[in-house]
Amino acid sequence: HRDAMTKPALRVVDSITELDASDAGCLAVSGSHGGISSARFALAARPLLSVFNDAGVGRDAAGIAALPFLQSHGLAALTVAHTSARIGEARSTLEDGVVSHANAAALALGARPGMACRGIIEILFERSAA
Repeated sequence: HRDAMTKPALRVVDSITELDASDAGCLAVSGSHGGISSARFALAARPLLSVFNDAGVGRDAAGIAALPFLQSHGLAALTVAHTSARIGEARSTLEDGVVSHANAAALALGARPGMACRGIIEILFERSAA
């Protein structure tokens, strides 16, 4: 029995659609774009942090639309640059991704643009172990 917060599960999923309600509180690293359709799946699963690919941001910032949407629901989300990780490959997001955008909730967790995706995951693991 631990009094400290338990370590969140790390879910590395090529598509955010692979998550469900049993993943609540996890660290979700996906290969999905950060659009609204992806955001709806993240909202249903309620991870502690959702990581997406910015997909080049796109017209009307469609590739990062998940960030303000999830922020409005109190959920942390960030994107990695499409130039740093392969879209659709979560392992690339985790191993190669560089944070490009983060919502206020993700910034509060310690995420910063320019940092490695792996860096924020490690910060959150260390914080939960303390």
